[in-house]
Amino acid sequence: MDRLNERGLKHTVGRGDEAQLVQLGNPFESAARSRQPASVDVEFQDLKWAVTAAQHRSLRQAAQTLRIRQSTLSRRLADLEYRLGAVLFERTTGGTRPTIAGFEFIAAARRILDDVDLAVRRLNTVSRGEIGRLTIGVYASLAAGNLRATLAEHHRRFSKVDVYMVDGGHDRLMGEVTANMIDVAIMSTGCPSWDCPKLPLWSERVIMALPRAHPLSAQTSLSWSMLANERVFLAQRGPGPELERLLNAKLKISDARYIQRHDVSVDRLLSLVSAGYGVMPVLEGATGAQYDGVVYREVHGDDQSGAAIMTSAYIFVGDVV
Repeated sequence: MDRLNERGLKHTVGRGDEAQLVQLGNPFESAARSRQPASVDVEFQDLKWAVTAAQHRSLRQAAQTLRIRQSTLSRRLADLEYRLGAVLFERTTGGTRPTIAGFEFIAAARRILDDVDLAVRRLNTVSRGEIGRLTIGVYASLAAGNLRATLAEHHRRFSKVDVYMVDGGHDRLMGEVTANMIDVAIMSTGCPSWDCPKLPLWSERVIMALPRAHPLSAQTSLSWSMLANERVFLAQRGPGPELERLLNAKLKISDARYIQRHDVSVDRLLSLVSAGYGVMPVLEGATGAQYDGVVYREVHGDDQSGAAIMTSAYIFVGDVV
């Protein structure tokens, strides 16, 4: 039975598996010789269907695999050949097989499909947080405590994610997380005006670092009143401002003779404590760092309750309306 395709070219449709376009060989072959386009718009679906047809060597089986009509697949491949200006498949009553040009096209199409599949799978792993880079702004100590345990567990579960740490004060970290320079800021300082997600992580006890030779080191725990006449070191960065507010509330002192603020890290101040220059409040996570001549004691109120400071994760998710 003769039919006209969408371009008015006559071909014969028989009962065989691949009888289409048989008697004419390929009506697009002559067009392929004369038509060599400079650029061709090939869709992703064209590549997939062509590769599937080459794999099965049968349009009927390929169409079943793709869950489409055989006639739809046949027309699509013929249209692809017309747009490419090349014959990709040799159609016979015994099946469909790629031509020499078809083999080259199918090989290139397979590479493209494989690259796209790899890119999609990699994108999925990145979107699930299983691979990539995580930049954390933090000013808490990593020596011990919850932050260290959290990072260890994260590395165990997501070993392909590279973690980069950024140190800084409250204002710097809040500015960088808002500007998407870091992914998350882990801080103990409160930020009431923060409108984006904030996840409370954990609460850390306040511990006092003392020189080993200090008389108070003989105590198993301290009360706030015992620290009234002590020279107290505070770091201007990190939890320092939060600890200073706690000291002022507990001791009612802000005299510069008793509170010294230093623009250095906790490690540097612990060296001064070790040398006997004063005492220093730290969060529990910092006690994992052992320094010669430094001991740690918990501080209790009159009701024997300890002081603690909450640490939260701040995440910027875009403009908030």
